[in-house]
Parts: sequence; structure tokens; C-alpha cells
Amino acid sequence: MLLKLVPQETNLQFIKLRVAAYILSGLMILGSAGLYFSQGLNFGIDFKGGFLIEAHTEQAADLGELRNLTGNLGLGDVSLQTFGDDNQILIRIEYQEDRSLEEVVALVQQTLEEGYSDTVSFQRTEAVGAKVSGELIQAGVMSVMLAVGAVLFYIWIRFEWQFGLGAVIALVHDVLLTIGMFSLTQLEFNLSIIAAILTIVGYSLNDTVVVYDRIRENLRKYRKKELPDLINFSLNETLARTVMTSVTTLLALFALFYFGGEVIHGFTAAMIWGVFIGTYSSVFIASPVLLWFELRREEEEKPVEGKEVIPEQFR
Repeated sequence: MLLKLVPQETNLQFIKLRVAAYILSGLMILGSAGLYFSQGLNFGIDFKGGFLIEAHTEQAADLGELRNLTGNLGLGDVSLQTFGDDNQILIRIEYQEDRSLEEVVALVQQTLEEGYSDTVSFQRTEAVGAKVSGELIQAGVMSVMLAVGAVLFYIWIRFEWQFGLGAVIALVHDVLLTIGMFSLTQLEFNLSIIAAILTIVGYSLNDTVVVYDRIRENLRKYRKKELPDLINFSLNETLARTVMTSVTTLLALFALFYFGGEVIHGFTAAMIWGVFIGTYSSVFIASPVLLWFELRREEEEKPVEGKEVIPEQFR
């Protein structure tokens, strides 16, 4: 290989660090809960309610100029993004208690007609009420819970119940810390962040399943090996793959964060954090917690054919 981020053979003692990892994760979860209940999340228009304006420009829209104009209107949270063609714009404005939809639309239209360098026409306006926003929050929470439940069922069927519970503990850990990160940074929390959380769940699960598959394989292969040593051995065997996958994913995400524009900043920030925390949880949470559930070898399982060979550093 032209690039090696991790040596071919490693003997890092991950299991010995599990208590420290549990303490660190526990403190971060408590901190996340404290932040959530003390200052909450910076909900976007999707969850707070507000006004939607669909506009059209003759030329490709200059979002920077449009943001400068609409940002000086005193309307609070205003987000703009293109959809479909470059001259199709979706303007989202947070709910105004003292202004109706018609008043907000008239103000925005007048400002853009007088200050924008191109002709702007409004094609659709819509108000998102508190009831719809509440339904969106419920749907978002339900989607995350269903995803975690499906993970538990999938792992339980593919492996054993101990693996299923270990994976769910790691996923709940990742979701709680992601919510804590958004509460700390006060980045806008909208529907795209729900999509990011579901993506993080999938990424973390993929990483965890790779490690679990190696642990299950080694349970049959090294039948005389103590379980803590076997889990540590399996983590070292999959470490190169774990690091390479995380690094290549982060390279793409950092590029999106810096060059992808303001619209996807929240989504990419969540994904970057999710890759870090998902990699950490698959190594220091999902695998060590198997020791809690007294994972045992099934005596009726047949060992892998061939002579058992234990690397020298693990003898």
C-alpha cells in the first residue's frame, strides 16, 4: 500500500482503557443533558414555524447579496437556498408574532425590488404553523427511535442479543452527544440535522458491525483465549480499516464544510462530529460493553478449520 495510517500489526490495549472511556462518555452525556435543559437547541424554521417564500430571478441567484438584503429587515432567522435551477430560491423566515404572512411578503418583495440587482418574482408563499412544527418534531424523534429499534432487531438476528444491546448502547451514546454538540454550539437544528443523525446511526452501525463480525469469527477461531484479550485482539485487527474509513470520510466532509456553502454547514458539522464520535464509540463503547453481558462461546459451534494460530504478541 502506498499509504499506511496504521501499522499492519498493532497491540494497543483498548480494553484496559474502557473504564476511563466509560467515565469520559458519562461526563459528556451528563454535560449534554445539562446543556439541553439549560439552553436547549436552536431550532430552525422547520421546528419553530415560520414563512416560506418561493421566488424566481431572471439570472442565477446571488445568495450572498440576497442574504445581505433580507438579513437587515429585522425578521430574525432568515435562510435562503436554491432548488432545482440556480434561479429558483426558497426563502425561510421565522415566525413573526406581530406580522402576518402578507406583511412579511410585502416587506421582502419591496426590499428585493429596490435593492437586488436582478428582477425577482414571487411564485408561492406559505405559512408553517406551530401545529405542523410540532408534528415535524414528533416525526423526527420517531424516525430516530425506529432506526435504533431496527438496529437492535438486525444485530440480534445476525449475531446474539449481547451484540444487539451493545450496538444500541453505542448508538444512543452517539445520538445524545450529537444533540449535546448542537446545544453547545447553537448551530441551527432543522430537518437536515435529523437526516444527519440518521446517517450517523448508519455510519456508527457499519463500523460496529465490522468489529462485531471479527469478534464473532475469533470466538470460534481462538477458543482458549480469554474474552477481554480476544476483544482487544479483534479491535487491533480491524483498527487499520476503521482508521482508513474514518479519515477518507472526514476528508470529503471537511471539503463540503469549507466549500459547500452556508446551507449545508449544519449538516456537515453534524456528520464530522458523528464520524469522530461514531469511531470512538465502536472501539471504546460497543465492544467493551460485551463484557458486561457475559458473552460466552457456544460450545456447539464448530471451530474454523485449520490449526489455531495465535500471534506472538498475544500468547
